[in-house]
Amino acid sequence: MTREDLIRDFLNTLLIPQTQETLFKYVLVPSISETKIQLMFEVPSALLTQVQPLIVQVEEWLKKTFPDHHTFCGITSEKKIQSKKLLTFEKISHIICVASGKGGVGKSTTAVNLAIALAQQGKRVGLLDADIYGPSLPQLLDLHEKPSLTTDNKLLPLMKYGIQALSIGLMIPADKAVIWRGPMVQGAFLQLLKEADWDVDVLVIDMPPGTGDVQLTLAQQIQVSGAIIVSTPQDLALIDATRALQMFQSVNVPILGMIENMSFFECPQCHHHSHIFHHGGARQTAQTLSIPFLGEIPLDMTTRIGSDTGNPITIFEPEHSCSKIYHQIASKLIHMLF
Repeated sequence: MTREDLIRDFLNTLLIPQTQETLFKYVLVPSISETKIQLMFEVPSALLTQVQPLIVQVEEWLKKTFPDHHTFCGITSEKKIQSKKLLTFEKISHIICVASGKGGVGKSTTAVNLAIALAQQGKRVGLLDADIYGPSLPQLLDLHEKPSLTTDNKLLPLMKYGIQALSIGLMIPADKAVIWRGPMVQGAFLQLLKEADWDVDVLVIDMPPGTGDVQLTLAQQIQVSGAIIVSTPQDLALIDATRALQMFQSVNVPILGMIENMSFFECPQCHHHSHIFHHGGARQTAQTLSIPFLGEIPLDMTTRIGSDTGNPITIFEPEHSCSKIYHQIASKLIHMLF
């Protein structure tokens, strides 16, 4: 076990009484060399008095565990920005966003199948496609009709596969590019969210990739129950996924967990697992950052075909191993939220 692993494991044993969070949550990037170990902690000012005795324990443990190193612990106070009151919705119990640091990791396919799995487990579920530039929900759900308006001029989400669904892609031609600047993108996203007749236990928002205007608008204006980060196992994807995760944390959006998509490929003939994009990177990242790891979804031909043809695997192949994984993750989310 490396020095980093030993330090992480010890910090995760120290609970802050007021919040029951581990001290590891507040450690900045440690400085560790062959002769020196330096740890710096950044905590909210309200927790300073509770954290200081724990820092003393860390200093004593470091000296005992690494007697040949010069050790140092420091602490700084982070004052959380008081934000304005966030918007909530009478007919939406929970909003969760499915996000990724980069495109091409299967985030939208994951969002669709998780939404369906949540509905199949008895929840009223909505799915909002928040990717204004590259909406994929019409293709993934084989939806092509325009939403109608209610008597009070609200958008009426379409029903498909037991979930309510909305996307800008339902209102513009499929071959027409959206060429809008940031404020117009934010306005379109808020209209789909605020001016639609949602009536759900859970609204799943399929976020655009990255950390741009829609992410900040959501975090700064809307009460969100949590974010799910989707990543493939390779280092490049995980770097971007970690940035997305830290962005949500910086604006006080809870992280519900991380999913490793395209985790492995199972040969349909011999059932051997090939780790095409590496393996276990998301699990290790989740462990390092002390967030839940929700599951591994393989790179699967049936899932891909279902997404391309608008036939989600959770609907058309309910006994498939991937469908069962989506249901396992949905069960974890229900346990967290309800």
